[in-house]
Amino acid sequence: MKVVVLGGSGLQGRAALQDLGNSEDVKKVICADVSFEDLDSFSRHLNMEKIEKREVDATSAEELEILFAEDIDIVIDLLPKQFNDFIAKIAIKTDVSLVNCSYANGLSDEVFEKAKEKGVSIMPESGLDPGIDLVLCGYGVNQLDEVHEMYSYCGGVPEANAADNILKYKISWNLDSIMMSYKRPSVMKRNGEIVNITAKEQHNKDWINNITVSGIQGLESIPNGDAMSFAETLGIDHEVINMERRSIRWSGHAQVLRDIKELGLLETEPVEGIEDHITPYEFMKKHLEPRLQYKKDEKDLVLMKNIIRGKKNGQSQEIIYEMLDKRDSHTGLFAMNRTVGYTASIVAQMVANGTISRRGVLSPTTDIPHKLFIDEINKRGITIKETKRQLNKSFA
Repeated sequence: MKVVVLGGSGLQGRAALQDLGNSEDVKKVICADVSFEDLDSFSRHLNMEKIEKREVDATSAEELEILFAEDIDIVIDLLPKQFNDFIAKIAIKTDVSLVNCSYANGLSDEVFEKAKEKGVSIMPESGLDPGIDLVLCGYGVNQLDEVHEMYSYCGGVPEANAADNILKYKISWNLDSIMMSYKRPSVMKRNGEIVNITAKEQHNKDWINNITVSGIQGLESIPNGDAMSFAETLGIDHEVINMERRSIRWSGHAQVLRDIKELGLLETEPVEGIEDHITPYEFMKKHLEPRLQYKKDEKDLVLMKNIIRGKKNGQSQEIIYEMLDKRDSHTGLFAMNRTVGYTASIVAQMVANGTISRRGVLSPTTDIPHKLFIDEINKRGITIKETKRQLNKSFA
């Protein structure tokens, strides 16, 4: 197969290129980007015989149409989310299937309609979160007759000895996306009632829970986005009694964020009296980015835990999926890069080789073969542990 990776020089892109280069089914990969300095420095970890560098302006529909028309089997879009809808429309126009790692709600109604009409597969949400979490929760839902509780946790944090700043956090992802997530409200369901949590209060003590993942203690969880939208995607929104989606951080992170918000340091209105109309948010982003970088010998952790409880054949049952990954010291790839980039590569290959054959805008919850995906990600050294047990508790 012939694959285009948009944004292939980026952190997630390099992981996708590495995985694609290791696949016997992939004959050629076009790394499309505006600069290749980072790719060149990583090239010793890549199968460069398969990879062609192509300078492409991602804002140019004409350049992208010419590229996609080159007998391409699949496109992996790893560009910032603001490009997703634009890229998907061009993929549909040129009859090329596409995978990206962003939320499906970033795609327009036109993409949903045209993809189905033209018989093109568009698979969003094929990264870590959203991505692996959706596959695992979809798998859990598929194994139960009824789902009454679901708790989905995911986060990227520094290894304990690298959590050496007051936030106990360093950047393995886009800082702007992380900061924006702290500014969005959250929705969950508790005891059958919808609970709305404003962005201002989501780091308050009442909403912070402690959690242990894969034996690692000293972690806390923070409400993350709209859990009920997640429930709708999984098809359990009417039956589920408790539903939460949470980010994982080291304990103490939420307290610092609470203080930062209280001081107005994430506000997006310019501060009166400061030249060039600088906002607190812009200042914080520029100020923190160089201070939250990993050193070469430091590792990040990706932690995921999904708890699904319900009934199977009338018996109450609990299914737990746990995943832990660490930075690869040999390649330097962060766990975040691996879990996002490898997932995108695996899913893209499934679409291109016909394992995933449905057309239209697809979802990892229903369209990615759950067990096959778990087997494939395990082969990459990213281990997912499944635990099942019968419960004495009966659900209402």
